[in-house]
Amino acid sequence: MDWIQNLLTGESVAHTVILYAFVIATGVWLGKRKIFGISLGVTFVLFVGLLVAHLGQSVNRDILHFTKEFGLILFVYSIGLQVGPGFFSSFKQGGMRLNMLAIGVVALNLAVVCSIYALTDASMPDLVGILSGAVTNTPGLGAAQQTLSQLAVDGKITEVPEIASGYAAAYPLGVIGIILSMIIIRAIFRINNEKEAQQIKDESDASTLVPHIVTYRVENKLIAGRTLEKLTLLIDRNFVVSRIQKNGEVIIPDDNTIIDEGDLLLTVLSEQDEDALKAFIGSIVEMDWNALPSTVVSRRIVVTKPEYNGRTIGSLRLRMGYRLNATRVNRAGIDLLATPNLVLQIGDRMTVVGRQEDINRLASKLGNSLKRLNEPNMITIFIGIFLGILLGSLPLSIPGMSSSMKLGLAGGPLVVAILIGRFGHKLKLVTYTSTSANLMLREIGICLFLASVGIEAGGNFAETVFSGDGLLWVLWGFLITCIPMLIIGIIGRWKFKLNYFTLMGLMSGSMTDPPALAYANKVSGNDAPAVAYSTVYPLTMFLRVLTAQLLILFFV
Repeated sequence: MDWIQNLLTGESVAHTVILYAFVIATGVWLGKRKIFGISLGVTFVLFVGLLVAHLGQSVNRDILHFTKEFGLILFVYSIGLQVGPGFFSSFKQGGMRLNMLAIGVVALNLAVVCSIYALTDASMPDLVGILSGAVTNTPGLGAAQQTLSQLAVDGKITEVPEIASGYAAAYPLGVIGIILSMIIIRAIFRINNEKEAQQIKDESDASTLVPHIVTYRVENKLIAGRTLEKLTLLIDRNFVVSRIQKNGEVIIPDDNTIIDEGDLLLTVLSEQDEDALKAFIGSIVEMDWNALPSTVVSRRIVVTKPEYNGRTIGSLRLRMGYRLNATRVNRAGIDLLATPNLVLQIGDRMTVVGRQEDINRLASKLGNSLKRLNEPNMITIFIGIFLGILLGSLPLSIPGMSSSMKLGLAGGPLVVAILIGRFGHKLKLVTYTSTSANLMLREIGICLFLASVGIEAGGNFAETVFSGDGLLWVLWGFLITCIPMLIIGIIGRWKFKLNYFTLMGLMSGSMTDPPALAYANKVSGNDAPAVAYSTVYPLTMFLRVLTAQLLILFFV
């Protein structure tokens, strides 16, 4: 039976794989269990890793270090690819206000940490670990650990302090503290959830993001006899005339099609432009175009060929070359108006109207192969990781810091992934990754990282947390969580009149906390929290990674 003992102990590859498999599988299973309606999710992998290490299990330190760092790279890179397309647009319009409030949360977190540092004898590495747990941000923990390792290599410190214990001590109350802050804000302002939900519904109904379909009867004699191209120049609005019924016959118009009085125009436009076109063209009529005898059909074509990544719809010359009209583009579940200057990306689903044979020709040109979308774009992924590590390794000298700052293995890949996710099509890089593939890559990365951190820190965890200052760490973490949440929550509601569900998403996103978002979604019953969460998440994630390193470099 020696083979069983060798398999369950020692530092062999088989033992390492078994240990990681047990820690991750058990942690993920426990993370799905709900305590008072709240689940900690994948973070339970860390606690299982702490437990097995406390019981005497270990892994070769070189393997442990590689697995931890590689898992962190996969995690932050997949996050960057996911948030990249919306990162810069999140600063527009109302998103700027939400991002400013999120920056306020980050700044107040740092202020509380610095206050604790000044008033107590706590070390900054321990406080950074507590901060990462209190704001439920694992990449920040990874960035801080990587910075400490670099300081040791540079000879600035003699030993790398273990900060994962502070993270583990502060994390559970971090999740609870965020949700508790939401409940307190609701009580302070006596918020009625039904009224907040109705407000969200009213705003959604008035949204101009969703294409609106209307049939107009041409009644304006001044536009009769003009071409469709001339009509689009006269009306300074974004709209697409996809079909015209002329003398009982349905046709697909092009720029040279003559508009006559009495024609019926099936038009796709933004809802806010409906009245403007009505005043210019004529009255709106109710009509079921699908019931008309016609050879014209509407189909969706999926863009899957890399050569069309980054091309505009106008450059396809659909009307002249294919006798087709593009009306809408569905991207990541959101319908966009198919304007000529809209840039296409791999995975876009374009709705076109025309004859079946013409649609088939365009589909063949654009790809329209869902199988192709299922194939992972490995070249882009590893080019991004390569460039991210190069960027993360560049030293940046900032006055007042004990060592040159580096974005590291967390910050570098995150920044590059955001840039590639947004601008990769300009370099002909196919950045499309299916949601399931991105989620798989991200979850594998975070599981490997958390398991490694737990196994590495578990030997001294119980002794550290349950004796000495361990209980103080829990208290400090709770203060780091709740004080900024309550201050910004009150400002957001009282000063900026934010909808409560939007505020919940802001609070969850500023702490990059999925369990809190799940709670907000359950309370609201709509997607307002998720929208606010995704608006502030990219910038907040970047700041969490950056500030964790800055605290180490300034104070160590």
